[in-house]
Amino acid sequence: MAGTSRHDREMATNAKRRLSEASDPMERLRLQCLARGSSGIKGLSRTFKIMDDDNNRTLDLKEFMKGLNDYGILIDKQEATDLFLQFDRDGSGTIDFDEFLISLRPQMSKARKEVVMQAFRKLDKTGDGVITIEDLRGVYNPKYHPKYQNGEWTEDQVFRKFLDSFDSPYDKDGKVTNEEFMNYYAGVSASIDTDVYFIVMTRSAWKL
Repeated sequence: MAGTSRHDREMATNAKRRLSEASDPMERLRLQCLARGSSGIKGLSRTFKIMDDDNNRTLDLKEFMKGLNDYGILIDKQEATDLFLQFDRDGSGTIDFDEFLISLRPQMSKARKEVVMQAFRKLDKTGDGVITIEDLRGVYNPKYHPKYQNGEWTEDQVFRKFLDSFDSPYDKDGKVTNEEFMNYYAGVSASIDTDVYFIVMTRSAWKL
């Protein structure tokens, strides 16, 4: 997956450049997340999850504002309120944050989503919808990692580092759900123009 760090840098630079021209609040929020790299949107999702004390997967305006602020998103109060109202379609005063995050994610074509889900299913050996260190054994070879070769890290540490690359930088739990995996790849996808190149890159990364 060495290519993704280069794509991350390109995407972050591109997002920062486009941010200066964007006026739509949703687009501005999306670009601020993408400016943090592929896991930017997933990081925001984790921030919301931490705030969702009662686990009902909804946020009111106050929680929504606090989540954006905690994640360091630069957005004025009016813009945040407009965004919130855009998603509070039934006027209940709360928004479903899963729905919000799906809308925030850059659009991916059906072909791209399919190849990402193929990769996820290959890694999720137990089929429980979550990739863990146990799933990676036999699928991902840690022996080529330089820190494993020089004795600095154990196999498990290499696996954990690998999972962390898909995890939010603010709340690493060593587990990756298909939603997180898709959020990560939506970020990668945003920096790649053609479906063909994206599919070839993903297939070759996971030997699909």
